[in-house]
Amino acid sequence: MPIPPGPPGQGAGRPIRSVSALSAPLAPPPEPSLAAAVRLHNGRLAAEGCALRLEIRGGRLGLRGPLPDRLGAGQVQIQRLSLGLPASPAGLTKALERLARLRQELASGRFQWRDWQRDIAGAGEGSPAGAGGLAFRPLAEQLEAFEVAFRNDPKRRRRPAGSRSTWAAAYRPYLRRLVANAADQRPGPLDADLLVDVLESYEISSRSRQQCGVALAALARHLQLELPEDWRDRAAGYGLHLTRFRPLPTDSQILELVGQIPNPRWRLAYGLMATYGLRNHEVFFCDGSALAPGADRVLRVLPTSKTGEHQVWPFQPEWIDHFELERLGRDPNALPPVNLDLRRTTLQQVGRRVAEQFRRYGLPITPYDLRHAWAVRTIHIGLPDTVAARMMGHSVAIHTRTYHHWITRRDQQQAVDAALARRAG
Repeated sequence: MPIPPGPPGQGAGRPIRSVSALSAPLAPPPEPSLAAAVRLHNGRLAAEGCALRLEIRGGRLGLRGPLPDRLGAGQVQIQRLSLGLPASPAGLTKALERLARLRQELASGRFQWRDWQRDIAGAGEGSPAGAGGLAFRPLAEQLEAFEVAFRNDPKRRRRPAGSRSTWAAAYRPYLRRLVANAADQRPGPLDADLLVDVLESYEISSRSRQQCGVALAALARHLQLELPEDWRDRAAGYGLHLTRFRPLPTDSQILELVGQIPNPRWRLAYGLMATYGLRNHEVFFCDGSALAPGADRVLRVLPTSKTGEHQVWPFQPEWIDHFELERLGRDPNALPPVNLDLRRTTLQQVGRRVAEQFRRYGLPITPYDLRHAWAVRTIHIGLPDTVAARMMGHSVAIHTRTYHHWITRRDQQQAVDAALARRAG
């Protein structure tokens, strides 16, 4: 006679064993699954009042919980910590050992990301030692370790906001394409051929291709992968960027276009970019006190900007009056209200607001056209390239490469003028 199902909520539909069956000898229970073991340990952690948790991601074991900010900002955030261990019973044993070590370091205030970075970036279990060994680890784990190394670079730690913005704009998009290409084409270990394939997927002589080359070259150095000798040539493109060829607005056009902006706050932002050659976001991260009546009018871009603190002189100086920039010296809140809390936004998002406003007002130029026009203006008046590059917050190499066309013409004109002067003498 079939055994009726139990009441709802108590195993309805499941057969109920008889008392004799329950008292009969049982086979030894199977070893609990790894996931169940992780849940068990996490329950014990919770009972102890510990906020750290073990987790399984992509076949690897890791930790998650409140940890000090990777950039040394003095804050504690919920973050993941890769352990480089396989999701196996042996891996779980080692993960528990590392968890105990982590708790001790946090309790004593000795926790340092760079110490754990050596574990994360190690060759891992079963990985070949020596050059290229890192490339045999799972791609997600490789990229996670690369991001940690990027953020812990001492130079980038000095400018955490710029570091976050650079990662989001100049690294993450190309690493995402790398992940997509790896999933579609190459199930095996990461190698230089895959990096070449990703680079070649971008249009020749495009800025995206150049930035992809920089990002993947940095990844290759981190993974100890040897790139082709002609990598720089393949990635080159910024020197041929449309900046060299597209018609930039003339000074008279720049002065006229401000009339298309009805909002006085955005007219002020436009004037700052035109007069000082600022990046989009730098408009909101500069000290405007130098624009007060009687001040020296040398603008200081703040350390929180993408490339850190630097000073900029106005070209043309009379534009300060034309764009009424002294308003910013009298009222620090004269600029448009934009969220500048870098804990909740990025420099890239701040800059995007400026570009959106240019499009909204139907301006036939981009914010960077104003920056490029400022740079070309300094070339025409003979400002040394090293000085102009420092004011723009980038290297002389980037300055020369970006403005090669105008710099070459200036140098040639100076040589011609000198030759003619010698002939006349």
